[in-house]
Amino acid sequence: MLKEKKYSLWLAIFTLICSCSFGQNVTDNIVVDTFPPVTTPEPVYDSLFTVRNIVLVGNKRTRNNVILRELPFKTGDRLPLNSLVGGFEKARIQLMNTTLFHDVTVALKSFEGYQIDILVQVKERWYIFPFPYFKPVDRNLNQWLFEENASLSRVNYGIKLMHNNTTGYNDKLRLWLITGYTRQLSYNYDRLYIDKKMKWGMRVGMELGSNREINYGTEDDKQVFYKDVDKYVRNFYGGSVELTYRPAIFTRHRFGFSYNHENVLDTILKLNPNYFPGGRTKIAFPQIYYGMSYYNMDYIPYPTKGYGLELTLAKRGISKAMNVWHASVKGIGSWPLDKKTFVNLQVLGSISAPFKQPYYAKRLFGYGDFFMQGYEYNVIDGVAGGIARASINRKLFSFNIKFPGIKTLIPKVIPITFYGKTFANMGYVYNPDSSPLNRLDNRLLMTGGFGIDVLTLYDFVLKLEYSFNQIGQNGLYLHKKSPY
Repeated sequence: MLKEKKYSLWLAIFTLICSCSFGQNVTDNIVVDTFPPVTTPEPVYDSLFTVRNIVLVGNKRTRNNVILRELPFKTGDRLPLNSLVGGFEKARIQLMNTTLFHDVTVALKSFEGYQIDILVQVKERWYIFPFPYFKPVDRNLNQWLFEENASLSRVNYGIKLMHNNTTGYNDKLRLWLITGYTRQLSYNYDRLYIDKKMKWGMRVGMELGSNREINYGTEDDKQVFYKDVDKYVRNFYGGSVELTYRPAIFTRHRFGFSYNHENVLDTILKLNPNYFPGGRTKIAFPQIYYGMSYYNMDYIPYPTKGYGLELTLAKRGISKAMNVWHASVKGIGSWPLDKKTFVNLQVLGSISAPFKQPYYAKRLFGYGDFFMQGYEYNVIDGVAGGIARASINRKLFSFNIKFPGIKTLIPKVIPITFYGKTFANMGYVYNPDSSPLNRLDNRLLMTGGFGIDVLTLYDFVLKLEYSFNQIGQNGLYLHKKSPY
């Protein structure tokens, strides 16, 4: 019996080491430790093991407590071997989802009797990006390329400074100096942790700018613009302060206050008297809001397994100029069917009250993430709506490109992964002031299609999709997702 228990122990240890080593060899670039060798007594397979040490390797900038904050175990915990195996994988996933690292390895380093030492080895991403900024202002690439003929007059350009992990606490600094279609200066600083217990964080931001062109209305379910080459037709500025609370790992709460000011030329009110409420040419209002996000996924930018939820409640304005209650929700789930195939479902909803709102407050469908594949060229005004998107995705192949670049900025090996997919969408937008010039509001919409998704470094996802909708439109559409 003693031999069987001893054999089970060593088999479990071997399984633990083999199943939890991710990335490159864990012995690379590791200083030999001074822990004593394995000695008796001989533990049994179902015994509880004590986490004696957690050894961190590779975090040159990231603070140790930021990494330790993401682990599902800590020094002194007593766990069975099967929980350790699952905990190593959870730790790796959570550390990758911080967007701080190219690669993460979590594995058993050594053990002595009932005491174990755990290795966490990371490869940090490059953290500062001062680069030229060039981006079309249209809602997606297809609209700019084909409807606007890739016009350079509809492009923002300038300098964008992005400093990630600014002080080693996974904080982010953003500074934009933009001209072209929009003249804009913006600043944003987001720090996840401002207290010793690492539960509270803060974000502050401000922006000001102006445009020579403005979207003042919607006709044939498309944006209508007015442009003045001599004057700025829209001027705006605003600021915000936000507190965040993260009690554990997956859930974050946000409490914020913002102030917004905007004014337009008299011409805009002549073209659309309902652009601002009461025929105003300017509007200024405060906003208070609460947001909650929950992410328990294997990879947030492109989840193949897990769940996520975002909820926002806001009160915009306290006067006749702006008086809106707003709520929005976004849910996402991914379920593996086998090692290469998974099902993804996304549900989005939004509602504003009261329903009587000016054009400024009714832009809903086609803005940001609230769109349906197959209706990329369209927008729909409304005060309430929902979209459901479902897809079946399968990993086609992946490969690595060797790149003789700077290790910290671009690793020597660049991974590229291709997924094939087929998808279907369903959506509805309610507009109490429906116009005969538009035909897509107040009706059930459905689309479908197939495509290819490409994933690579720095959470960059490129989507090539062929979609068709119920009004006879079809075509190839391009989308990209990137934190930059």
